[in-house]
Amino acid sequence: MSKFVYLVPLFPLLGFLINGLLRKNLTKSLISIVGCGSVLASLIVSVLIFSETRQSGFQAVNVNLFNFIDADRLHIPFAFQVDQLSILFLLIITGVGFLIHLYSTSYMHDEKDEHFARYFSYLNLFVFSMILLVLGSNFVIMFIGWEGVGLCSYLLIGFWFKTKEFDDAATKAFVMNRIGDVGFLIALFWMISLFGSVNFSDVFGKAQAAPASALTGITLLLLVGATGKSAQIPLYTWLPDAMAGPTPVSALIHAATMVTAGIYMIARSNILYTLAPVSQSVVAIIGVTTAFFAATIAIKQNDIKKVLAYSTVSQLGYMFLGLGVGAYTGAVFHVMTHAFFKALLFLGAGSVIHALHEQDIRKMGGLKRLLPTTHLTFLLGCLAIAGIPPFAGFFSKDEILSAAYARNPIYFVVGLITALMTAFYMFRLYATAFQGNFRGTEDQRKHIQESPSQITIPLVILAILSCIGGFLGIPDVFVRDSHLLRNFLHPVFEHSETLSQTVEVGGSRELTLIGVSVLVALVGVVYSWSRFSKNPELGEPKGFGKVLANKWYVDELYDMIIVKPVNVLGKFFDSIFDRAIIDGIVNGVGRIVQYGSRQLRLLQSGQVGAYVLMMVLGIIILFAIQIILRK
Repeated sequence: MSKFVYLVPLFPLLGFLINGLLRKNLTKSLISIVGCGSVLASLIVSVLIFSETRQSGFQAVNVNLFNFIDADRLHIPFAFQVDQLSILFLLIITGVGFLIHLYSTSYMHDEKDEHFARYFSYLNLFVFSMILLVLGSNFVIMFIGWEGVGLCSYLLIGFWFKTKEFDDAATKAFVMNRIGDVGFLIALFWMISLFGSVNFSDVFGKAQAAPASALTGITLLLLVGATGKSAQIPLYTWLPDAMAGPTPVSALIHAATMVTAGIYMIARSNILYTLAPVSQSVVAIIGVTTAFFAATIAIKQNDIKKVLAYSTVSQLGYMFLGLGVGAYTGAVFHVMTHAFFKALLFLGAGSVIHALHEQDIRKMGGLKRLLPTTHLTFLLGCLAIAGIPPFAGFFSKDEILSAAYARNPIYFVVGLITALMTAFYMFRLYATAFQGNFRGTEDQRKHIQESPSQITIPLVILAILSCIGGFLGIPDVFVRDSHLLRNFLHPVFEHSETLSQTVEVGGSRELTLIGVSVLVALVGVVYSWSRFSKNPELGEPKGFGKVLANKWYVDELYDMIIVKPVNVLGKFFDSIFDRAIIDGIVNGVGRIVQYGSRQLRLLQSGQVGAYVLMMVLGIIILFAIQIILRK
């Protein structure tokens, strides 16, 4: 079945072309069938391939489609690699992606037919690009998908492009991702120079013989690209602003696809990072710092989608921490569980917005009775992200924290404080929106009703996955050899695990760490619930709370030290260098040509005598040249 892997990206690509090219001729029903059906078809093929990869002794398969670049000694095929890591990401992308497409058929139904088709064509192109990213058998094909999701994020965040705020958010995401992409691109050229190839098999096979300094440089440059795509410090500020797009887009970008690209790239390059311990430590430091920093901001946000956005940045920091301490399986495990509960939370927030046409949680309250299905599924998502057992987030988060403790207890302490804040701000959001009395207008109350089945069915499915998904990674301390995901991914990370010789926390100490983590999460849940369910924080933030509410003024800082100086420099080059020098040279050449042509025109007087004279002078000049040359 692996040889048919090309069908997985082909179906969404066809969906993009059909809905995009025929957008003025299709009805919403046909648009929905094409948009959802193409991703569902990819999901079915992915499941069939997954059943093959589960067989014992399965070896990674490369499917070459054609030669993409063939120049001198550089050969880059357009090829796909099917192994345990790529198929796991395929299942996440197509599975969660399909639920988001289904959800969108109702959420975006009020759009005009042409815009409805444009929206689904962008979604399909997004899924195609992400599939290309995770299936590529070399860094160049990965980079094509990498750039594709960047383009699609720009198109989807700015979907309602007539609003300047949305346009600015899309442009910000595009520019900040380009900054990261420069690092990735330089790393590509360095690999070609060092290894003579960008194929995974060649690069990873030759990595141990490469100079440590070169590996450190390449991995740090790849990390720059990962910080852009996966919204880590200092390139994280685009992601909260990406909330300008439709809510299903937020779920797609922040749960299953784009923001996990950096995690996938580092996990795929695990052997390079294992051989470059300096880079690995930088990954861990950036991850734990981002997790803590974003969590502090989420505490004081009042926009329901902004809370979830900063939560995403924080959870991505956890994943980077896992990668940085060598817990590659734990990081990928958290990618999977996060896809379940974060997609659930975003789609649940969309259901609330769909019912109230309001995003400020201070104007909600009492929705438990008014939106029962949305309430229950949202609560399960909150429990999962808070790390309460036996929900999915508990298993993946504690695997990362245990590995962090083994590497450096400081990482564990900061991660534990972040877990406390996560439980606090998520249940502040839940209690403020769903508990207590309704604080909206009477007109809103009259029109509130539960969302239609196209919205609630994906919520229920994701809620179930958020409840049971964690059992794929039960810690060995509970049941020996029960970590199914670790066993499945072992062939991908085996070499790194052998080289790193990671010290594992076992026995009673691991149980203690798990107990402390759960206790801390419970404290955050109980305190937040009891404080905000009856007395929601309606007033404006005061004191240090203003700093958190204004996101530590990072955007203002970037504006002051980067944006404004660049604008001033740009105006200088525009007025002095561009107009005076560049335009002066170009215009000067034009003026010289015009002047010369005017003078030459005078020679065409129409007088035969003048022409005879010029001919005679020309002959004399030729004779003179001949005489000089003979001498």
